[in-house]
Amino acid sequence: MTQAFIIGGAGKIGRRLAQQLHARGHRALSLYRAPEQAAELQQLGATPVQGNLLELDEAALAELMAGSDVVVFTAGAGGKGGPEMTNAIDGRGLELAVAAARRANVRRFLLVSAFPEAGRGRQVSDPFENYMAVKKQADVHLAQSDLDWVILRPGTLVDAEGTGRVHAGLAIPYGNVPRDDVAATLLALIEKPAVSRVIIELTEGDTPVGEALERFV
Repeated sequence: MTQAFIIGGAGKIGRRLAQQLHARGHRALSLYRAPEQAAELQQLGATPVQGNLLELDEAALAELMAGSDVVVFTAGAGGKGGPEMTNAIDGRGLELAVAAARRANVRRFLLVSAFPEAGRGRQVSDPFENYMAVKKQADVHLAQSDLDWVILRPGTLVDAEGTGRVHAGLAIPYGNVPRDDVAATLLALIEKPAVSRVIIELTEGDTPVGEALERFV
């Protein structure tokens, strides 16, 4: 059994990952902020851990994740609160989580990032440009750490039912990907610790998730 600490546990990917971890016999510690989120997380099989990424310091977050085997960072402002919130959650929040993981001696760290071509081909707003810049800087920060990291860059996230089949590569054409399959890929990465220190782009595809990740072992 693996214990995964999910930052962004109440988000759409975090909830799906917790459910899939539970189904596979693993333990998910899901960080959540709003009190009403705890019951739903429990129903999914997660252990709810209350905490606000905007209020926790390094020591407090490290204490919450202590004893875990892997940290999964799938938190994001989601465009709410403007650039300031994006900077705080997607940027400084990631840096805080990396520092806390090192302090807690949790070496494995998975980051859900953003596909480089997201939003290209159409006019985008200044807040979105800031979002992409912050996401890239978060990637840089994690990649420069001494942790056992994997950065996952999914394409456009959709709520369609997952197929369990994806297209994964170092650099692939842009496309959509169901959140179910992003969660399934995170689960597979948790179960495949040999996949390490690599950036993986992900879209919907024809290859079973486990097989798609074998090329990175």
